[in-house]
Amino acid sequence: MRTRFAIALCIASLAASGRAMAHHSFAAEFDATQPIKLTGTVTKIEWTNPHTWFFMDVKNEDGSVTNWGFEMPGPGQLLRTGMKRDSMKAGDVVTVDARRARDGGNRANAQTVVLTSTGQRLFGAQAR
Repeated sequence: MRTRFAIALCIASLAASGRAMAHHSFAAEFDATQPIKLTGTVTKIEWTNPHTWFFMDVKNEDGSVTNWGFEMPGPGQLLRTGMKRDSMKAGDVVTVDARRARDGGNRANAQTVVLTSTGQRLFGAQAR
């Protein structure tokens, strides 16, 4: 009886851990082979765990505007790299190098974020 319970518990644990890993898998949501570079105006920042998100309006070639969402690490990791809650605000124009969402939606994982007016790298390699 104990053996069956132990086996059932192991199976349940493995099943649950698979879902948790999928949630934290870059490759499950974003495509590293689909780099994009966009410049736009920040409209909203969600400084939350487990991931910080920011949104920006990007002007398309035809003059229309598309709102894009960008995932970044959580606040704790951003603070360790030098980015603070007030480093970027709505209205700022930024340039983002990112990896696009696998489903083709207007979402991406930000790799670098640069404040266009000053050239200051807010996030990414050598952000300080």
